[in-house]
Amino acid sequence: MSQTNEQRPAIEKTAHCASMADVRRHIDALDDILVPLLVERGGYMTQAARIKDSEHQVRDEDRIEFIVARVRERAQAEGGNPDVIEAIYRSMMEAYIAFEHQEYARLRQQGE
Repeated sequence: MSQTNEQRPAIEKTAHCASMADVRRHIDALDDILVPLLVERGGYMTQAARIKDSEHQVRDEDRIEFIVARVRERAQAEGGNPDVIEAIYRSMMEAYIAFEHQEYARLRQQGE
């Protein structure tokens, strides 16, 4: 039984590119998918800031390490480099933690 495009590891979906224009076109197309997902993910940081009782709850080291382990495993399964994915996720999570702190303060200032 052959695998469909959706079942193949992500690395196998990478198209052969003959030029930098091809590379950039594919990257731009992926960014068009990634940015809305990242914005949606950020919306959940606002939800978390609303739900948490204390600003000290914003940074959750156990959750960070759980996410890192999860995405490293997923990167490996998709044929990617787990170290690169971990670095991206750690950076992204730091940015979202800073955003959540801002949202926590904003929401409390507004009385929510």
